[in-house]
Amino acid sequence: MTEISRLPGPVMDLWEWQYEGKCRDADPTLFFHPEGERGSARRRRAEAAKAVCATCPVIQECREQSLAVREPYGVWGGLSEEERSAVLSQRLRKAS
Repeated sequence: MTEISRLPGPVMDLWEWQYEGKCRDADPTLFFHPEGERGSARRRRAEAAKAVCATCPVIQECREQSLAVREPYGVWGGLSEEERSAVLSQRLRKAS
C-alpha cells in the first residue's frame, strides 16, 4: 500500500482561484492574438483584454502563475507576452 505522505497533494487548492477570473465569461480570442495580427489591431485587442484583467479579483494570482510557468502566449494577469518576458528578465537581473 502507498504511504499517504508519498501521494500528491490536493491540486484543486492550487487552481481554485481561476473560478473567480473575469476572463471566464469573456471571449477567449480577446486574450490571444490571431496569427499575423500586428500593430494597432494587436494593441487594441491587448488593451481590451487588459481592461478585463484590471477589474479581476484574482489578477495577482493569475499574473504570478503565468510568470511561474512562463506562459508563452496571450494576456495573463494584465500582462502581454512581451511584458511578462520583461518582468522575468528583470527578476533574473536582480537575482544575479
